Amino acid sequence: MAAPQVTTIGEDPSTRARDHERAIADVQRAYAALPPDRPVRLAKRTSNLFRVRSDTGAPGLDLSALSGVVDVRPGVDGGPATARVGGVTTYEQLVDELLPHGYVPLVVPQLRTITIGGAVTGLGIEAASFRNGLPHESVLEMRVLTGAGKVVTATPDGEHADLFRTFPNSYGSLGYALDLVIELEPARPYVALRHERFGSVGELVDAVDAVMASHTWDGDRVDFVDGVVFGPTEAYLTFGRWTDHVEGQARPSDYTGEHVFYRSIQQRRTDVLTAHDYLWRWDTDWFWCSRAFGAQNPTIRRLWPRHLLRSDVYWKIVAFENRHGVMARVDRLRGQPERERVVQDVEIPLDRTAEFVDWFLREVPIDPVWLCPIQLRQRGTGTPWPLYPMARDERYVNVGFWSSVAIEPDAAEGDVNRHIEAEVTRLGGHKSLYSDAYYDEATFGRLYGGNAYAPVKKKYDPRGRLPTLYEKAVQSR
Repeated sequence: MAAPQVTTIGEDPSTRARDHERAIADVQRAYAALPPDRPVRLAKRTSNLFRVRSDTGAPGLDLSALSGVVDVRPGVDGGPATARVGGVTTYEQLVDELLPHGYVPLVVPQLRTITIGGAVTGLGIEAASFRNGLPHESVLEMRVLTGAGKVVTATPDGEHADLFRTFPNSYGSLGYALDLVIELEPARPYVALRHERFGSVGELVDAVDAVMASHTWDGDRVDFVDGVVFGPTEAYLTFGRWTDHVEGQARPSDYTGEHVFYRSIQQRRTDVLTAHDYLWRWDTDWFWCSRAFGAQNPTIRRLWPRHLLRSDVYWKIVAFENRHGVMARVDRLRGQPERERVVQDVEIPLDRTAEFVDWFLREVPIDPVWLCPIQLRQRGTGTPWPLYPMARDERYVNVGFWSSVAIEPDAAEGDVNRHIEAEVTRLGGHKSLYSDAYYDEATFGRLYGGNAYAPVKKKYDPRGRLPTLYEKAVQSR
């Protein structure tokens, strides 16, 4: 299926562009009207962060009008197609608007309600990251509302190249992405899957190394690869390939109802999903975290409406528990120990990944564990993204684990997370900042580009209207 030559999606292009520019002007005026002596935060109805923020009473800035695909432009002279999209467009909306026209973003993070702006100012990964890197690497330009209240256009080589380089992983501490121009790639109607089992994490890592080098496995092209570790001797890689046909089965599989995707990895060797269902295969059950809410119990699942089998529903349940502590009180009444949340994604150099995962399985009672290979797309010299300084030409594996552990009698809240942070640092890795972090300020600055961040923060937010990255990531302001 050839990629179509489209320039607009939906309404008349001039109308959509005009409305978009009006919305940007409205946001800039709204920011200017906020009290200048108080910090600012986004007014958001949903979130994919797992930091319990303190209530500062800060006024909220509403960016909800900056949503949707403004235009799509075909590639020129063999170059990629591109789209201009609003900064708070969710990936669910991006997929819904782009996929019918044969396009997808280069990397589609796993959860539907992650926004394009959030994936760029934070981090996002998925099974295409071994060839397409991180979402911010597909950005060609972005318009940013800075902490100073100015709207600037940041590009790799322009006047605001310093902001372009430091915006990824700044978590809204430098400004907010109003719109972005991103590269796209052609999609196909289906994704054919192949699940391979390995008897150890070391064997799996060797296979990842081979696939990252060749983009093939056993003679088949590999467009997507990620993995699940169920235990020290049970680990799987799933290789995905775009295809125009349902191969080897009567119809594509459906994991949005009775069946659960991650269990299918253990149960079958090959599979086919529609492109849409593949992109959201992890969202339906929040990977495997829906089991904590009983959503994988067959009786409960039959009663649970399909349209509510999605990550943002589970996140709202977690947010309710964070506010009210209902289950925590029940556990205390039952004499159960307090629990520490261990919800993290960490990037480990490929050649240290087996060491980290084996350590984790010994030391932290959480399984399964998700693995997602990553290699930066950008080439050249220097550190391309100083606030998350992964090395060029280095292969990494993202390791994701999302659960909680009992706090032992002689331990304190945060001890397990601190232990993980120390091990990740020892192995030359980094962890994402969407969840709890415990670094002291000096260590944090060393790990997350403090020397590059400080002058850009001063330049684009001279009055400190936005919290610093450390305040946001560690102090949860």
